[in-house]
Amino acid sequence: MLGSETIGVAELTQRIKDLLEAQPELQFVRVRGEITNARTYASGHWYFSLREGEVQLRCVLFRSAAQWLPYLPHDGDEVIATGSIGVYERDGVYQLYVDHLEPLGDGALRQQLELLKQKLEREGLFDEARKRSLPPLPRCIAVVTSPHGAVWHDIQSVLRRRYPYVHLILAPARVQGDGAVESLVAALQAIQADGRAQVVIIARGGGSLEDLWAFNDERLARTVFACRIPVVSAVGHQTDWTICDYVADLRAPTPSAAAEIVTPYDRATLLSWLHGFSERLNEQIARRVEASREHVNQLEHRLQRAAPRHRMDNLRQRLDQSAQRLDLAITHHLLRARNQVRTLARELELLSPYGPLERGYLLAEDMASGNLVRSANHVTIGQRLRLHFSDGTAETSVQAVQPKGTGGGSHGRAP
Repeated sequence: MLGSETIGVAELTQRIKDLLEAQPELQFVRVRGEITNARTYASGHWYFSLREGEVQLRCVLFRSAAQWLPYLPHDGDEVIATGSIGVYERDGVYQLYVDHLEPLGDGALRQQLELLKQKLEREGLFDEARKRSLPPLPRCIAVVTSPHGAVWHDIQSVLRRRYPYVHLILAPARVQGDGAVESLVAALQAIQADGRAQVVIIARGGGSLEDLWAFNDERLARTVFACRIPVVSAVGHQTDWTICDYVADLRAPTPSAAAEIVTPYDRATLLSWLHGFSERLNEQIARRVEASREHVNQLEHRLQRAAPRHRMDNLRQRLDQSAQRLDLAITHHLLRARNQVRTLARELELLSPYGPLERGYLLAEDMASGNLVRSANHVTIGQRLRLHFSDGTAETSVQAVQPKGTGGGSHGRAP
């Protein structure tokens, strides 16, 4: 008993701490409540409160214990916390030092979901590198959903407004409750067997975690992963995430958004494109026609130049030019030969022994030998000579010989 004893706050807090920690039934307690005000510090420690109605119990989960939990609950999850009651002396409050957490209700489902997510992620089912791009202008789109819900109507409305040229296939399936997983798997397999669809939308409206649980099933996840056609997942509202969203090639926040995502170009954009394509096509055709016309003109010109008539004209002109050059060459050659003949004639005339006869000279020929008498020393008295004049000959005999420089005396015998 404290009685009238006066003690400090620290000592009082310590006594309360000792009293609580001395109670065996408070050192191992299991407390059920709803998680609230959960926060994690950089140290890895996790602080939260357990709430039941208006009553709250402060709790702390140290890193040494938190690291062994497969899943940390979120605010609003109902859990069973196992631990011991103690006093945090600085704040003077008692709190539960948690050693283990067991989720209840949605919390248990979330823990199961987290474990499956980790498993599939390790196996590579969420790998971004394997995800395929969507066709930009799909001709056929398949939708896996309930034929009775608003989702199917919304998708049809969006596609009718944006992209009325596509063929739409409904693969009806249960999206909630018993048999939903088997129905969804069968619908995806039927679409692949059909072979017409170029992209698949798997969709349903929003709901609780339990309502969407079929889309967290491992069998459906592996079917989506193995699907040969690109898959767009549109399950629940924008804040809802399922295993199907992680495995699909693309996740859409809502079914209506999925219909817009798979048709990125609306009717107005396509018509604008077609108009632009038409103009560019006309320009291309005009350029091709002009280029072809120019090419034909070039070929025609080359053909004309290579035609036989054109070649004959060229050959004829070349023959005329060759004949002209030949005539000039012959004329030049003849002129040069004529001049050469004239020169030779003059030289021959100068060298001819008959040339001087024209100038009054004569030639003496020994009639006996036929040799020309070139010197008076070769003449004898009585020698018969034939005298050649320019206009004829005369025969004579030598009567006297008088060599040059002898003073006019005769030479030889007298007749």
